[in-house]
Amino acid sequence: MSDMATGRLWGVGLGPGDPELVTVKAARLIGEADVIAFHSARHGRSIARSVAAPYLREGQIEEALIYPLTTETTDHPGGYQGAIDDFYAACAVRLAVHLDAGRDVVVLCEGDPLFYGSYMHMHKRLSHRYTTEVVPGVTSVSGASAVLGRPLVERDEILTVLPGTLPAEVLAERLAATDSAAVLKLGRTFTKVRDALATAGRLDEAWYVERATTGAQRLAPLAEVDPDSVPYFSLALIPSPANAAPAVPAREAETSNARTRGEVVVVGLGPAGRPWLTPEAQEALAAADELIGYGPYLDRVPPNPRQRRHPTDNRVEAERAAHALELALAGSRVAVVSSGDPGVFAMASAVLEVACEQRFTGVRVRVLPGLTAAHAVASRAGAPLGHDYCVLSLSDLLKPWEVVAERISAAAKADLVLAIYNPASKSRTWQVAAARDLLLEHRAPETPVVIGRDVGGAGESMIFTTLGELDPAVVDMRCLLIVGSSTTRVAERGDGGRVVFTPRRYPA
Repeated sequence: MSDMATGRLWGVGLGPGDPELVTVKAARLIGEADVIAFHSARHGRSIARSVAAPYLREGQIEEALIYPLTTETTDHPGGYQGAIDDFYAACAVRLAVHLDAGRDVVVLCEGDPLFYGSYMHMHKRLSHRYTTEVVPGVTSVSGASAVLGRPLVERDEILTVLPGTLPAEVLAERLAATDSAAVLKLGRTFTKVRDALATAGRLDEAWYVERATTGAQRLAPLAEVDPDSVPYFSLALIPSPANAAPAVPAREAETSNARTRGEVVVVGLGPAGRPWLTPEAQEALAAADELIGYGPYLDRVPPNPRQRRHPTDNRVEAERAAHALELALAGSRVAVVSSGDPGVFAMASAVLEVACEQRFTGVRVRVLPGLTAAHAVASRAGAPLGHDYCVLSLSDLLKPWEVVAERISAAAKADLVLAIYNPASKSRTWQVAAARDLLLEHRAPETPVVIGRDVGGAGESMIFTTLGELDPAVVDMRCLLIVGSSTTRVAERGDGGRVVFTPRRYPA
């Protein structure tokens, strides 16, 4: 694990007991270590080692650090503390031998190594001499809160963590002054802790949690627990007082829920995948109950079995809008998806038009913008939309070609850059040539033209050409055309690339 002359010391937290709550990093380090060290009582059984067992490998050196005593008396001249200090000093010497030999040492610790953890005694004695890293673990307090399914603290509440070894009067004072509390190291201190909770007026709020997250887990109201049945690996927990607040009356909850539901959000997906999607759009898609849209666009939204999907054909915009509004009227949160920006030749206007009908006037409708195809293609080319420009659709399905032709000519006369949507389809194959010919009546054949296809997608391609050389055969429905103005320039870059841009200054 280490290329240094001396080994590396790791203090690895194992969490509250469930081996699946061991972090990925902790599991990796345990498997890679040369030496595994762990504490245990005289019986030799180590909870820490049992938790780490799935991650150990054959051939590792194991250093069992067995306490010489726990709560019993000792004849050590320094008393109990002196005996424990000597024990930790001896353990540090044993681990130092491995570290000096270049072996990496992982010291296992239940919970978190620096949260009432046994590892910290090795850390104090060795971390100034060797490269050391501590890997945090899930604490017993977090584990207890999780298995109870009750929040520890909410909003600006205060959590106090106390050892059960404190004097009873100190415990009672601290418990009375806090919002939430965890009292660790129960075992023989249980009766004192229970009495302190009663003195503080908190006994009825307290829960007893034993060996949280393990197969031997036990949960109970603390007042009902037999003191003789309490092991050291247990704690008392007073969860968040907010959790004990009266539930919202059913009628009020129903009314509140209705206020947050029943809306239509028209969402712009941008030109391609998730990187082009705004965070606001992602949030709306995640919160939706129903998704509606043209099938290929709807396919770009990852499926979620909680949501119902309603794919439709591309030519039923009014029906699609009415369906969305009817679902919202019944209480659903509906997302209507559009490629690009929903307000640019897309679903926003269709939804709003139907939403203005009398039966839907009470339905909330929001429109969330998306990155347009025009801007996506322009970004790939450089900055062809750097000055005034016109956005125009060649489709004559919803407006006559005569109107389209008049607008092409007007934009050409006005010397506007054109971003042309819907240039061609399987049934419309002649409009690109017709548009080119109209533009050539007012633009030079050398006018730059950019053809962007499937920008952001797997089939992305860019073609740089001129108006005079524009080949309609290379244009299909997945393309967007940008036709430059008289000031649009094409420049070759030193790296072999090409950029198209329209200067912001217009010649006098």
